[in-house]
Amino acid sequence: MPIRVQTEDFDLSTEVARLRAGQPQVGAVASFIGTVRDINDGAGVSEMELEHYPGMTEKALEDIVAQAKSRWNIIDALVIHRVGPLKPLDQIVLVAVTSSHRGEAFASCEFIMDFLKTQAPFWKKEQTPSGARWVDARVTDDKALAKWGVDSDNAGPAA
Repeated sequence: MPIRVQTEDFDLSTEVARLRAGQPQVGAVASFIGTVRDINDGAGVSEMELEHYPGMTEKALEDIVAQAKSRWNIIDALVIHRVGPLKPLDQIVLVAVTSSHRGEAFASCEFIMDFLKTQAPFWKKEQTPSGARWVDARVTDDKALAKWGVDSDNAGPAA
């Protein structure tokens, strides 16, 4: 269960090859890459800076992957999340999941990403023409989390 928080970029092919190496039971790989957009909420974005608490962030990511492993029969999962200043088109996050069958890989990859967006301790600040602004959580992210039967306030079972 590789978890990395880093400033450096990553290469999808290299990371997936590493995740699959020596795992002949892998029949499916699902992956997601999130990138920096040049516009958000109607404003141009020239840069986004991501901050985190070292140690706390990695632990939260490990917990999210552990939850996915408890729900689906997956072989392994990889989460790489970048921090620091990023420009439009830069890669922010990679989630990759291996399993014997595609259903588990797709579902667990989506689950990890939905939890990451709402439960991982990252803070985003965008540079726009009218100055810097912190990015708030989106209602759509909370709705995505709710489909897994959890409440975004405490990531426990939804009421």
